Amino acid sequence: MNRMQGGCQCGQVRYEISAEPVALYACHCRDCQYQSGSAFGMSLIVPGASFHLRGGTLKTFETSTASGRTKHCAFCPECGVRIYNTTGSHKSIKAGTLDERGGLAPQAHYWTGRKQPWVVLPDGVPCFAQDGSGERAPSF
Repeated sequence: MNRMQGGCQCGQVRYEISAEPVALYACHCRDCQYQSGSAFGMSLIVPGASFHLRGGTLKTFETSTASGRTKHCAFCPECGVRIYNTTGSHKSIKAGTLDERGGLAPQAHYWTGRKQPWVVLPDGVPCFAQDGSGERAPSF
């Protein structure tokens, strides 16, 4: 496996991922819409120990998720770009911070009940409403 690398918008924070990703998904929840400033967020799930900070420092804060879990969020203190979230032993890397992201395609879409009406979901990709269907996003 080639190590994946990425960083923030201003270049102060640099990181490397040393293991194969577990999953890539798109999330349409309100938090991801706010955080990304867009219609959804993309999260690359990796084992927590495979994330290595190579430059800069991260600032962190905690928030509660819609499912009631505590989410730990890390971002660049200079430009504010979110680098990752954690809710367990895995890190949810914000996929837009990767240097090479052209070949990424989400394996699933979550919180689709809250997606923007103009977003067209792809055929053949699992979608989970998350808003009363009883289905839950994976607990990474």
